[in-house]
Amino acid sequence: MPELPEVEVVKKSLKRTICNLTIKNIDIPNKFLRYKIDEKFMKKMVKSKVLSVLRRSKYILINLNNNYTIMVHLGMTGKIIITGTNKKNYKTSFYYELSNSKIAHNHLIMKFSKNILLTYNDVRKFGFIKIFKTKNLHLNSHLNKLGPEPLSKKFNFNYFKKNVKKRKVYLKDLLMNQKFIAGLGNIYVNEAIFLSKINPKARSNEIPLKKISLLISNIKKVLKKAIMEGGSSIKDFNNTKGKNGNFQQFFNVYGKQGSTCSRSNCIGTIQRIWISKRSTFFCDICQK
Repeated sequence: MPELPEVEVVKKSLKRTICNLTIKNIDIPNKFLRYKIDEKFMKKMVKSKVLSVLRRSKYILINLNNNYTIMVHLGMTGKIIITGTNKKNYKTSFYYELSNSKIAHNHLIMKFSKNILLTYNDVRKFGFIKIFKTKNLHLNSHLNKLGPEPLSKKFNFNYFKKNVKKRKVYLKDLLMNQKFIAGLGNIYVNEAIFLSKINPKARSNEIPLKKISLLISNIKKVLKKAIMEGGSSIKDFNNTKGKNGNFQQFFNVYGKQGSTCSRSNCIGTIQRIWISKRSTFFCDICQK
């Protein structure tokens, strides 16, 4: 599933492509996703103009000048394909090659001014597309219980210390909890915990204060690096221009079970365990 950096890359691609364009037509060949697309309501967005494209957690928010916002969640296999004026397709794909983007899996096609097409394609149909009044967006059930953005100033030492006191859960589970911090996923949590030399099964309320500061710093560091590298290409993630993510080349632990620790002064081996049914990777020496 795309995590914060991958969704951020898609958001940036869309921002460059469709901002200030007007929706000329909307076609919904298959309205059945995780939530059924409201066909009549969606088509009322025709003639509206895109004011901005934002991201909150793993959600893409397309704000229109008619005071509505289109929310897109990519789920596991959702992808946004942009067809340019040259009629060439550019994609957003986390799992599949463009050749796997069969027309049968197209759910929404939006035609913009300047002959730009946006197609939402989703094989497994776990993604969704909804419309909300922009002014009520903060009340939306998908957004109103989310924790702070990890790259924001709100996610800091004081926030962490205050909200971790009574939480006896594993650190890995805490960081995966979207109510505590929004947008983090398995890849980047594994990497940030490794850089901080903390065991993923450490109890959250027992993390030393100096480790909290280090962890926050490393979460931000890992995410910024991943965004700069275009995200991680696990089975061909691509942005809307068809470019592969590159961050997987910088993995220290994720998917590295059996490998020697990447730290030059450590002889440990990367282990793989399961925490809350998710693969968890860590060094058996420097993350004890």
